[in-house]
Amino acid sequence: MHSWKTMIDTLEAVDRPNIGFQADMAHTLLYLLGYNRPEDRILPDDFEWSDRAALKEGLKKLTAALRPWTTDFHVAQNDGTVFGSGSHDKTGRHCLATDPNGKLDIVEDAGFWLRDENGVLTKAFRHICWDGCMFRML
Repeated sequence: MHSWKTMIDTLEAVDRPNIGFQADMAHTLLYLLGYNRPEDRILPDDFEWSDRAALKEGLKKLTAALRPWTTDFHVAQNDGTVFGSGSHDKTGRHCLATDPNGKLDIVEDAGFWLRDENGVLTKAFRHICWDGCMFRML
């Protein structure tokens, strides 16, 4: 799904206990930026990566909306770029956790997914994994 709103609409329409959302920090970052559906963009058009407060507020809104549906969570980093072309096939570019161009504070930003709006750990997900692309074998 290319938009957080479209994802929620789909999950609500299906309304099945065995259907859930797989949250990947690298890919859901695109929801904030509206790459595939600009009208559902959460961050402003003139967003600057240095504005950590705006990013955190955007993550709070996004995760509050999708967290109830999330069953599987991938901890990942993204450098803020995408690959793909066309109107609805752009995907986030994963990068190593230590990449100097990484846009996420992995520990803090994962917390938005793992904790409720009051900061309480939910322990609601069936699966949590560290995305393998963040690590490099030496």
